[in-house]
Amino acid sequence: MVRLKDIAEKANVSTATVSYVINNTGNISKETREKVLRVLEELNYKPNQVARSLKNKKTRTIGVIVEDITVFNAPEIIDGINSYAEKHGFSILLTNLRIYKRIGNNYHEIEKCKDLIESAMDELLSQQVDGIIYIGVHIRDVTGLVQESNKPIVYTYCYTSSPKDYSVNFDDELATYEITNYLIEMGHRKIALISGLIDSFPSHQRFLGYHRALMEKQLLFNPVFVKTGDWQYESGYRMAKELLELQEKPTAIIAMNDVMAGGVLEACRELNIKVPDELSIVGFDDREFGIYFLPKLTTMRLPLDEMGLLSMKKMIKLLDQDKEVDYETKVKCQLVQRESVSSPSGLIV
Repeated sequence: MVRLKDIAEKANVSTATVSYVINNTGNISKETREKVLRVLEELNYKPNQVARSLKNKKTRTIGVIVEDITVFNAPEIIDGINSYAEKHGFSILLTNLRIYKRIGNNYHEIEKCKDLIESAMDELLSQQVDGIIYIGVHIRDVTGLVQESNKPIVYTYCYTSSPKDYSVNFDDELATYEITNYLIEMGHRKIALISGLIDSFPSHQRFLGYHRALMEKQLLFNPVFVKTGDWQYESGYRMAKELLELQEKPTAIIAMNDVMAGGVLEACRELNIKVPDELSIVGFDDREFGIYFLPKLTTMRLPLDEMGLLSMKKMIKLLDQDKEVDYETKVKCQLVQRESVSSPSGLIV
């Protein structure tokens, strides 16, 4: 194993100078630093990370607990975390709880998984991680699920009720506000909404955005145009059938996720309603399958990769004891315009 003394002798500097260069500390001239770096490369020097972690009491490793890696949001968030970690000399330890496989959408049963979460936390802390990033399977309040720790914790795709906990999520209300405004600008005045589960935080926030856009444009809010689904294809299909059987039909439907939007498209096919000529449809999430719908689905893209990146960035700031770290971060979504929306006159956008 190459020692600091070997490097110092070959570079004709002190071992202290070599240590300063390796740890990026000390007041070293550019010329000396470059000389030491060349020797490090020539000798293929690999620092003893265990020894460094014992000395610094830092492992530069972050534990990542994901509630279920098979849910669509998780891979991109993890990729964002990993990408930022790599660029800043950190590594991650990933634990998959498989919560969706265990309880599905029955989040009220999450207490059944509390022992599992505590076990995952204990395991990561025993590995001397510097902090924990917790990724939810669904945006909701996870207060009390994760045990308190002296290590920093950042929540993403979920949140807690504590104002002192750190979180990174997207702005649900703003996203649906922008979708509704987009449809209004296209000339729509009869805009229906198919919601997710009634006890879902995203459902509430997205409804508020929809309602705010209507009120600001002084449009009539028609409660008959709001239907409650359950995020599944079948509910989008059934709710669309109910909306399209009304005497006064909507000219546009916002589905709160792309899965339910697929159900709306199927209902339109059965009823021989042409999309977007007779009805415009907007989804939410920008799932990959949306481009295979006929017509291709206009939707709201979630900033998942950015959420992961910002979660890791926030974690590093916490480890550096940065005083300017925001407790709550909300990232803006992006409207993706494809083929399922037109103005009531029939112009496709």
